[in-house]
Amino acid sequence: MTSDDRVPPGPGHRLPARRAAITGHAALLLTGVLLSGACGSQESAGSRVTLEFFQFKPEAIETFDRIIADFEAAHPGIDVVQNHSPTAESAIRARLVKDDVPDVISLNGNGVFGELASAGVFHDFSAAPAAKSVNPPIQRILDDLGVHRPGEINGLPFASNVSGVIYNKDLFRRHGVEPPATWTELVAAAKRFQAAGVTPFYLTLKDSWTALPAFNALAANLAPQDFFDAREAGRTSFASAYPQVVGKLSELFGYGQRDRFSRDYDDGNQAFAQGKAAMYLQGSFAIPAIDQFEPDFEIGTFALPATDDASATRLVSGVDVALTMPREPEHPKEAMAFIDYLMRPEVTRAYADEQRAVPPTEDAASQDPVLAGLMPYFSQGRLTGYADHHIPLTIQLDAHVQQFLIDGDRERLLRTLDDEWDKVAARRS
Repeated sequence: MTSDDRVPPGPGHRLPARRAAITGHAALLLTGVLLSGACGSQESAGSRVTLEFFQFKPEAIETFDRIIADFEAAHPGIDVVQNHSPTAESAIRARLVKDDVPDVISLNGNGVFGELASAGVFHDFSAAPAAKSVNPPIQRILDDLGVHRPGEINGLPFASNVSGVIYNKDLFRRHGVEPPATWTELVAAAKRFQAAGVTPFYLTLKDSWTALPAFNALAANLAPQDFFDAREAGRTSFASAYPQVVGKLSELFGYGQRDRFSRDYDDGNQAFAQGKAAMYLQGSFAIPAIDQFEPDFEIGTFALPATDDASATRLVSGVDVALTMPREPEHPKEAMAFIDYLMRPEVTRAYADEQRAVPPTEDAASQDPVLAGLMPYFSQGRLTGYADHHIPLTIQLDAHVQQFLIDGDRERLLRTLDDEWDKVAARRS
């Protein structure tokens, strides 16, 4: 069952919701896997319990409807109502104020999730069997956003995304370019395409947030790994740690098309699908949107290299969907049963295949050939989270980065980030 009328309007995520095309083959695969997994599990007789499942992804409504139907068939004493909210973060905050917390919650694993986890809103899953199956680097990305107490696990990764470079394999082959593994190779590839009259990167800076995937990849590999802890402690600053990050970002964006400030995300998906650029600085969430325009070329992905040490490159990955429940759930047994079901490896894999995501379980990998170039980073644990998830939304990082890419004033960008960070810290203290 699905309901979407219980949540108030409000601002959405930093990144807008992405609608994915659900293929018939993947839908059949998911249904078949879940039905096979439902057999043999019985719920003891007794009064029926209704759980509210609060979830934020419009492209996954039908997917979760099928999962819920199979779960209910295996647990006849439990009904699950899916409550979809496209403004999940503002909606969940409003409901927390009213002490009206859903039984099971899915949220994007970002800074808002970390703030709520730190505040003690969510359950501790550290003793839950489902937590044992999660790939540790993926769990660490979510935990690094915030936990209530050291050692707690306040959310379980259900699906991960990746952020790197999407590329046109046909153009790469035609111009004799291999996927770059170092910064020097990346710049050389951009120059080679440019010299051949091919736009190296299609850029969409009318939407300010579209500068952040590249910003995150550079920050992950150029700034100190403990930067945000040190910044909170007052031991460092953006001005001292981020000059190379924004300098290379500016260099990278110099290889885009002339009208980059008048093109938005939807324009970029269509233009890339039409073969108008060799590369696209976006995350895996853009691939279904690109596919809707039916490109006639083969698409691939690689991690954006920020240095000339290929072995040091870390892939930016985020927990696209995190599962959790209230600290003191009204129906703890039933809510945990649903979460345990969602976290079954066959369920997470089928969801990932359908939604072009990466399953969170250890030793699992996406079967999507487009993402094949990124899977070694998961098996090797060379992962890191999104830098912007550690920067409060009130700082409006995307707008400041967009302005920098317009005016090129690096010192002003870094000074602004430090000033805005200090203001937020002063309010919190």
